[in-house]
Amino acid sequence: QVHLVESGGGLVQAGGSLTLSCVPSGRTFSRYTICWFRQAPGKEREFVAGISWIGSSTYYADSVKGRFTISKNNAKNTVYLQMNIMKSEDTAIYYCAAGNVILTNTYYKDYDYWGQGTQVTVSS
Repeated sequence: QVHLVESGGGLVQAGGSLTLSCVPSGRTFSRYTICWFRQAPGKEREFVAGISWIGSSTYYADSVKGRFTISKNNAKNTVYLQMNIMKSEDTAIYYCAAGNVILTNTYYKDYDYWGQGTQVTVSS
């Protein structure tokens, strides 16, 4: 059974930093893209950043480019989302997702596996 377990959410002040972690398990993800999505109250789920499991190429939404960094540690089988210079509009539930899709696919319905989500709140 596939699991994606997120951690690291919390409360941070505007301008601050936070790092999220995602540990995928239960299958081989060698052809998969691992992404972070987020969903704020009353809004659609939106793509944040993605990384290819092989090669570690990355892709970002324009709204986070230059502030967020997605990376992975193969030895720890963990994908990270480092969030810097955070803004109130970054407040949302953040989800880790995995899909057998190209890196630039930002459509959440194309992703097969999802974590339970972790709340991130940025206070202004």
